[in-house]
Amino acid sequence: MIPLRDRNPSGTFPLVTLSIIAICTAVFLFEAMLDPRQLRDLFGQYALIPGQVTYALRYESGGPREIAGPFFTSMFLHGGWLHLIGNMWFLWIFGDNVEDALGSVRYLVFYLLSGLAAGATHYLLDTGSALPTVGASGAIAGVLGGYAVLYPKARVLTLVPLGIFLQVVELPALVVLGLWFAIQALSGLFSLGWQGGGIAWWAHVGGFLAGALMVRLFEARRART
Repeated sequence: MIPLRDRNPSGTFPLVTLSIIAICTAVFLFEAMLDPRQLRDLFGQYALIPGQVTYALRYESGGPREIAGPFFTSMFLHGGWLHLIGNMWFLWIFGDNVEDALGSVRYLVFYLLSGLAAGATHYLLDTGSALPTVGASGAIAGVLGGYAVLYPKARVLTLVPLGIFLQVVELPALVVLGLWFAIQALSGLFSLGWQGGGIAWWAHVGGFLAGALMVRLFEARRART
């Protein structure tokens, strides 16, 4: 299923959501200008590589920047155009409403904490991996989790494959995002013990759960009249 848009207008300008989209796009355009060696070096320094973090912790070979830094910087790197567009599309559809509910400053903190929870989940389940992990999807998964809690009945216009045909239907957000989460969790279970490349499924699971659990704590208190 591919969400196309939601029928849930936001009451405020989504400054943080648009800023994150702009930053991630600008970073990717910078990546696109690098040759393969430079890109490998960039990912080696700023992507989340669990094995490097484990080595730094075990042998005390790095400071906070080397250990904690990649958990932040990896959120703004992407591995290709489709990776970037897919992530930014989900953020664009669901991020504005969550930002509206939390307020821009709370939303930014919420987004970053969701991304950190996603990175920590990925790290803890594969501490020795030498594969670089990049992408905003863990943090965006937190936004999806928050949206599912705040707006479970919001209608989402969704492209649904039915055999060889595609059908556009309106579904409740809880159905769309619940199915998305189920796919991530099942894919994560199937990937356990597999050392190949691919998608950091558990980062999505960790981010979604973190967002769902945290969002009420960050929700802005509306003035009562």
